[in-house]
Amino acid sequence: MDPETLQHLAATNQWSAIYPELFLGLLAIGLLLAELVLPSSMHRLIPRAAIWAQVLLFFWILLVDFNNAFVGTVTFGGMLAHSPLGQGLRLFFLLTSILVSWLALIVLERRGYPRVEFFHIQLVVTGAFMLLAQSSHFAMLFVSLETATIGLYVLVAYFRDRPLSLEAGLKYLIFGGLSAAVLLFGIVLLYGAAGNPALPGYSSSPLHFPLLEVFLLENPDNLMARAGVLLVLAAVAFKIGAVPFQIWIPDVYQGAPTPVTALLAVASKAAGFAILLVLVTTVFSPLAGVLIPVLTTLTLLTLLFGNLAALTQRNTKRLMGLSGVSHAGFLLLGVTAALIVPGATGAVLFYLVAYLLASMAVFGVMAHLGGDDDALQTLDDYRDLNRRSPLLAGVLAVGLGSLAGIPPLAGFIGKLMIFIVAFEARLYLLLAVAMIAVVLSIYYYFGWIKAAFFSAWLSEEDKQENSGIAVTLASAATLIGLAAVTVLLGFIQGPLGRWVAGL
Repeated sequence: MDPETLQHLAATNQWSAIYPELFLGLLAIGLLLAELVLPSSMHRLIPRAAIWAQVLLFFWILLVDFNNAFVGTVTFGGMLAHSPLGQGLRLFFLLTSILVSWLALIVLERRGYPRVEFFHIQLVVTGAFMLLAQSSHFAMLFVSLETATIGLYVLVAYFRDRPLSLEAGLKYLIFGGLSAAVLLFGIVLLYGAAGNPALPGYSSSPLHFPLLEVFLLENPDNLMARAGVLLVLAAVAFKIGAVPFQIWIPDVYQGAPTPVTALLAVASKAAGFAILLVLVTTVFSPLAGVLIPVLTTLTLLTLLFGNLAALTQRNTKRLMGLSGVSHAGFLLLGVTAALIVPGATGAVLFYLVAYLLASMAVFGVMAHLGGDDDALQTLDDYRDLNRRSPLLAGVLAVGLGSLAGIPPLAGFIGKLMIFIVAFEARLYLLLAVAMIAVVLSIYYYFGWIKAAFFSAWLSEEDKQENSGIAVTLASAATLIGLAAVTVLLGFIQGPLGRWVAGL
């Protein structure tokens, strides 16, 4: 590479463009240093300081720096592409991290596990997700994705004295390694195809998204390129939990600590769909004729399996995992529609926001009810919840109702938007299956609500044993806020609705 090219690449290394990710990385290191230098009596303040630092960063990006000078540009030699979508996803992952941190305070303080190390790894994982959402090169995509995944390996097995947590960590390690190998093999095939000077559209940088798109446009029938695209999609399907790559989800969701389950269910899934949207709507769009049948099959299987498997499930964390498979199906329906009609990207993002709010509300209730081993929490643990804690029961009902798509909650609007774009894309079969999936989901979601509100079968002795549940003022405010925004978004979509409509 000649010196002029190197100078040009160096000039594109705009570190100020990734200040949120750098902030999180420095904050993660700062937490460890603070634990070393501060007296042990002040260690419990470190996680709370980390939460407030993330809150400040969130509002700085939202209110001050959302439309900064780097939006619409590429940096680091084309490795990163900054866009309004990327800024929105930064806020999404930051909000998820803040809420996961809140869950971690509840769970880790009760169990006595190290907290600073947990927050350190979580911040690194969040920064990696934020970089992943802005990737414009397969090298950046792979490095950021594996950075997040390696952190999740540790977090899933964080309860190292619990057999189910260790089992979950081992299973996630095996399947995560398998998906990484599949992704890398797909990238290698794309590199080999697009880096062949004998083919039209040849590029000296075949892993750069815009250049790879040009190559696929010139060579849509190239067998090696098609195989590479399908392998990359298979690897992403592992991350989002689409059938038939969902086998790890129930066991990992059950064994992982509740905050980590929430991180997997929301942030990891959202990161997978963010990169899937970018790949499907830009890089791989010349192969739409191949992608639509593949995505249609994945969507159909994912919707059916997720809802049918959840019907008889009583373990709450496995139930959330299987219902998450179902939600992956709805999101895949939006991704499939995005190949055909404009506006589907906004519907997917709104659905993700509604899913974030509802899921975190449910996980917040689960964290308060978790005993010595929350991996064994079942629907029976929610009996008489309405009497023990009307607040938790009410938030649970709102969260589950939104996940089920009951009006006038945000989840209903999210599903409605997905259905509208699916209808415009003429995906009538998938639309019919999705409606059936909604009906099926009502059964198991409302079974959970029934367990919390209708406890006439309990004896007076059982009712006396079920004492009240302590909820701190901060937790109560967070839970009420999640439920209130879920209800509010069902009536008024406001700036969020206008933003997603413009994507």
